[in-house]
Amino acid sequence: MDLLLTFRIAMRALAKNKMRAGLTVLGVVIGIAAVTTMVSIGQSASGLVQGQFQALGTNVIVVFPRSQRRKGVRQGTAMTLTADDSKAIAEECDSVLAASPLVETAAQVIYGNVNWSPKVMSGVGPDFLRVRNWELRHGGFFSEREVIAADKVCVIGHTLVAKLFQTTDPIGASIRVKNIPFRVIGVLEEKGANIVGDDQDDIVLIPYTTVQKRLQGSTFNNVHTIMVSATSVTSMPEAQSEINQLLLERHRIHPGARADFHVQNTTEIANVLGVITGTMTAMLASIAGISLIVGGVGIMNIMLVSVTERTREIGIRMAVGARGKDILRQFLVESVVLSCVGGVIGLVLGLGASVGATMVINSLTPGTEWPVIISIPAAIVAILFSAAVGIFFGYYPARKASRLDPIEALRYE
Repeated sequence: MDLLLTFRIAMRALAKNKMRAGLTVLGVVIGIAAVTTMVSIGQSASGLVQGQFQALGTNVIVVFPRSQRRKGVRQGTAMTLTADDSKAIAEECDSVLAASPLVETAAQVIYGNVNWSPKVMSGVGPDFLRVRNWELRHGGFFSEREVIAADKVCVIGHTLVAKLFQTTDPIGASIRVKNIPFRVIGVLEEKGANIVGDDQDDIVLIPYTTVQKRLQGSTFNNVHTIMVSATSVTSMPEAQSEINQLLLERHRIHPGARADFHVQNTTEIANVLGVITGTMTAMLASIAGISLIVGGVGIMNIMLVSVTERTREIGIRMAVGARGKDILRQFLVESVVLSCVGGVIGLVLGLGASVGATMVINSLTPGTEWPVIISIPAAIVAILFSAAVGIFFGYYPARKASRLDPIEALRYE
């Protein structure tokens, strides 16, 4: 028998027992749907993590001061970094695109009779937006001249526009921070929430010198951190090494001595989180895959019952010339059809469930947008795996049917 004829016979046999075939398919449907949903949600989580680190900036490296220890006891973090370190990194490290010092502060912002406490108020350098890969929606950013002069200017995020100005144009307006007037010269593009749900647009950026001299009353040049952007992703390890070597020389750290700073590559953190989310996805998919095994066992049971019920039919087919391999192929086709139909239905339901689950997650965590990721390779693997389940669990019943003795099969009642 050719394959087309075998397929038609198999379909007729399955059509005679629609209820039984439907219940058999249901096990595979549940398995494929569960695996597809778990993989899609896991990939969405991984996509969210990677997207958040891309939003942090372009090839970002962060330099932190390191906590001091005395007699094995941590004494706290000293401000060992300076704005001059940031300038030297930008000028002397060939693999560095730009660098910006960062000085954190906190205060209420007042406009008219409205006040607001932004989540982030930072003193930064003129290259901060270049490092963070952040665009301006309106206005401009402060220049090196304004930083040197410690001018009272600021750039605000989208949240402050909504909270303080509402329908009023903020550009050129004067806001007060600690009773000091600041002129708004720019509005940042909207970034939304970060991976933990914090609003990234609830931010005020001020020249770091202005924060040091006017808000903190400090005459020192120390900064909290330095944010650096490498020239490319591939040059990040080299940039990290150059920064480390430069700061060791500038801070006069002797060979073997503990450095008073720490250079952190954000790509390393993103990769670690990617491994974690990938492992969780694999674990969830493996757990969901157990239901596929259960569905496969269901196919085997049904096919064994079918062999027993159709023993006389098998004997007649053999008596009129069907060979053992024809019978084997017929029952294998029936098994594969059951599993593939279940796989297609399960895939569609799984994709729908993953979209629905993502929407529910986004509604429960406002501000954090989980991406809807549908993996075509995962879909192809799901269909192929369902076919493999049909072949694996259908082989034994098909082999049993092909080895029946035609004489004994014809006598079977």
